Amino acid sequence: MVKETKFYDILGVPTDCTEAQLKSAYKKGALKHHPDKNAHNPDAADKFKDLSHAYEVLSDPQRRSLYDQYGEEGLEQGGAGGGMAAEDLFAQFFGGGGGPFGGMFGGGMRETGPKKARTISHVHKVSLEDIYRGKISKLALQKSVICPKCDGRGGKEGAVKKCTGCDGRGMKTMMRQMGPMIQRFQTVCPDCQGEGEIIRDRDRCKQCNGKKTTIERKVLHVHVDRGVKPGTKIEFRGEGDQLPGVEPGDVVFEIEQKPHARFQRKDDDLFYHAEIDLLTALAGGAIHIEHLDERWLTVEITPGEVISPGEVKVIRGQGMPSYRHHDHGNLYIQFDVKFPEKITGPDDGPMTEEARQALERILPPRKVDIQPPPDAMTEDFTLDSVDPTREQARARGMAMDDDDDEMHPGAERVQCASQ
Repeated sequence: MVKETKFYDILGVPTDCTEAQLKSAYKKGALKHHPDKNAHNPDAADKFKDLSHAYEVLSDPQRRSLYDQYGEEGLEQGGAGGGMAAEDLFAQFFGGGGGPFGGMFGGGMRETGPKKARTISHVHKVSLEDIYRGKISKLALQKSVICPKCDGRGGKEGAVKKCTGCDGRGMKTMMRQMGPMIQRFQTVCPDCQGEGEIIRDRDRCKQCNGKKTTIERKVLHVHVDRGVKPGTKIEFRGEGDQLPGVEPGDVVFEIEQKPHARFQRKDDDLFYHAEIDLLTALAGGAIHIEHLDERWLTVEITPGEVISPGEVKVIRGQGMPSYRHHDHGNLYIQFDVKFPEKITGPDDGPMTEEARQALERILPPRKVDIQPPPDAMTEDFTLDSVDPTREQARARGMAMDDDDDEMHPGAERVQCASQ
């Protein structure tokens, strides 16, 4: 029965865990909470140090036995309060800068702080019209900046003192006797909690509360170039978050193209659906298309040039402008031909024979259809229009008849009593 389970809980392992379970738990937690991977999360550094300290104790059989019997108090009284630095333990566990995890967190394992503040990323949704013409967007964001009142010190000038317990390093070196030898260990300084500095509460900056940064609203002018591709990233270097002692982060806007009601885009080409009547498809005419820059294109269909349903034509050079080039893509037009519901004669009567003969003269000859044999029995029929409402009612009626047919042969049909 162990006295405390704190270190086991930090690693997420049972008190009777094996050495392999300890290693696996530490590996998973250290990779997840490493400070270089969580520059924007200050709590991650504390979690990383706690994980490292817990693993350092439990992976040493002598110290684990001492901890199981007497808890943390027993470790301190037994002279085992020190330990290896969290980064040194990580480097030793994963093989330093080499091995399968070498370079995973930006190079040398002894550098605990990020060299550059985090990058702020946003998606900028832009209409197809704005991409066609180009645009300058004003976009506002919030970012961390060095506190202007304390210049990033966190307190009054002269009030921020270097921690004397660790000499400003944030880590404290301790020693313990192991038989005839003395072993040195490093642990997080309890006086400054690893910060290396000490600020008394009354001397803390009132504007940033000792955090050294404040939040600022920044407006950036984003240039959306003509023909820019979706997914293009526009960077503003040094306009991101600021932190004391590191390079400011960047701001990145990623272009996202909004869907368009009339045009579809593929690379530099545009696609447009035009609906025309049968007369225009057969005898020619003109269609008008409003382009993305508010110009109107008049497209002439030559008389006698028959447009088939679904046929695609092209107007070259009227597509999207090429990104950072002077040429344009093409505009492809797909035609939907709308047929008349019926052709009538005078006073909405049936088509006259003269009109039929006129169409026979203009249109190509009829396709020779399959003819029945001379001695075949034939019947004459006429076509009716399909009424969707009537067909649905018919389908429901057939379904009810099928249900009645599936009744058990011995079942009786119940009829309503007459009044």
